Amino acid sequence: MENLFCKNTGKALTALCVMAVTLFTGCGYNENTQAKTNSNTATEDHLKDEEDVITNDERSTENMLKLFINDEEMQVIWEENESVEALKNLAEDKPIIIDMSMYGDFEQVGSIGQSIPRNDKQMTTSAGDIVLYSGNQLVVFYGSNSWAYTKLGHIENTSAEEMKKRLGSGDVNVTISITE
Repeated sequence: MENLFCKNTGKALTALCVMAVTLFTGCGYNENTQAKTNSNTATEDHLKDEEDVITNDERSTENMLKLFINDEEMQVIWEENESVEALKNLAEDKPIIIDMSMYGDFEQVGSIGQSIPRNDKQMTTSAGDIVLYSGNQLVVFYGSNSWAYTKLGHIENTSAEEMKKRLGSGDVNVTISITE
């Protein structure tokens, strides 16, 4: 009887060991496969991010809008929206030249010559903001105002004082063109 018990215990232990090895090896394989899959996905995401950076760099030099105030180029961070795309399309044939007029001692405003798509939102502007008003008016701020506009961009690296000096002492011309 004791011999039978030992044989059955031996078989049971052997079976248990085989199951344990299979269980641990199988899980390890799954974890390794999952780790490799995650690693591959991370690598693919990283490569995609690098492609996006290249695309964004190319976009920054190709077909970008330039804005000039009285023939002085301003550094503008343009929004990515339908209105800016429409301005780009208008400027492809020839530069858009806008005669601006002072208004309210905080902005210069002028007609772009036609209506373009707009997505007005209530906002408070600050010096350097460039917005679309009523779908056909370009506004450049040297002060602040609260109204519903479509934001087009912002003039960077220029203080509020410099904007007031540049825009607050008479009418100006604004030219919007495309970099070639």
